[in-house]
Amino acid sequence: MLAARVLLSVQRELFSALAEQGFDDIPPRTGAVLAYLRTDGIRASELARASGQHKQVIGTVIDDLERLGYVERKPDPADRRAKLICPTERGLLQMEAAASIMRTIEERHASALGTQEYATFKQALLRVAEFQREVEHGHQAPGGRQDG
Repeated sequence: MLAARVLLSVQRELFSALAEQGFDDIPPRTGAVLAYLRTDGIRASELARASGQHKQVIGTVIDDLERLGYVERKPDPADRRAKLICPTERGLLQMEAAASIMRTIEERHASALGTQEYATFKQALLRVAEFQREVEHGHQAPGGRQDG
């Protein structure tokens, strides 16, 4: 619950600051795509995997972002059957703005906790997230034992 509180608070701050910078047409649920979007493009299946969302949910969000002018689908040069989700010029501007806002938030947290304590916190949180993903995908038994 504590992690959820932090997530929701940071998400509110991020999307509020984005709205102030002219990106007021994207709802927080689009973060499932925008947070993992790459400048050179990414497949929808990779977005689903990275975000932990179902492919159908990601497809709907991509449709919304495409309609709003933030992304476009392009053929994947590595596989002609696949499409890459690529940011448009507006999408790239949003990505830059979001990265700047997130840097400001992180700098504030590091200042409040101290740089070393914040780095330790982030590393521990990353390990918890990785462990949780392993449990979710059945790679670890409850209690941290490897399945076997």
